[in-house]
Amino acid sequence: MSWFEVFTLSIIQGITEFLPVSSSAHLVLAPHIFGWQDQGLAFDVAVHFGTLFAVMIYFKNEILLLLKDWFYSLKARKNIGESTLAWGILIATIPACIAGLLFNDMIEAYLRSPLIIASTTIIFGIVLFAADRFSGKKDEKNITLYIALFIGLAQMLALIPGVSRSGITLSAALILGFSRVSAARFSFLLSIPIILLASGFEGLKLLQSSYEAEWDKIAGAIAISFISGYACIHLFLKAVSKFSITPFVIYRLMLGVALFFLFW
Repeated sequence: MSWFEVFTLSIIQGITEFLPVSSSAHLVLAPHIFGWQDQGLAFDVAVHFGTLFAVMIYFKNEILLLLKDWFYSLKARKNIGESTLAWGILIATIPACIAGLLFNDMIEAYLRSPLIIASTTIIFGIVLFAADRFSGKKDEKNITLYIALFIGLAQMLALIPGVSRSGITLSAALILGFSRVSAARFSFLLSIPIILLASGFEGLKLLQSSYEAEWDKIAGAIAISFISGYACIHLFLKAVSKFSITPFVIYRLMLGVALFFLFW
């Protein structure tokens, strides 16, 4: 990979990992536009770790509090402080993990075509638009285990390329009456175990392969995806506190149409 490819794809991954616009759609579109080869497993692992560091550092205070209250709740055998939210994140993660183990090979084989990604980008953009009509005033303190399970089941759909993990979890929370900011914050917190597990799984595959990485570019990919991901989280939370989700819906529709135009 050239440094221009590293820079461009790292920014794309860092931003689209957290915006409700589908990272897979962008990573299909970019190589087609520029005529690039597949970026490879090592690059995927690097940018996932970059975005993982971004969300963990951005929410470091919340994460420390969640972990502390979760461990205290285990010891006391009752809810303490933010332990319900911590349990909610854990429960919401389980369905996607199970679905990933069961269906990942089938999804890789049959659902990664550009036309499927174009279709899901448009369909779930419309779902996001409809979900935004239900946004209310609930926040993370209103998370119950049943709400977490509902959002976790919705997150399973993100295994289908083009759906967008952040988009579908944001939609599920909005449908349940959460505010845009609270829905986004929960989606970001929920991304931590998913990205951690996905990047860990990819990392194991990389260690078992004979791939020789260009370590300077791997380090660059981690740094660039970290910076772009961190900035994206900050700006997105500011944006949804003031505006509706509609601009992201419009962008998804335009992106889906562009993919149809290029690959039909």
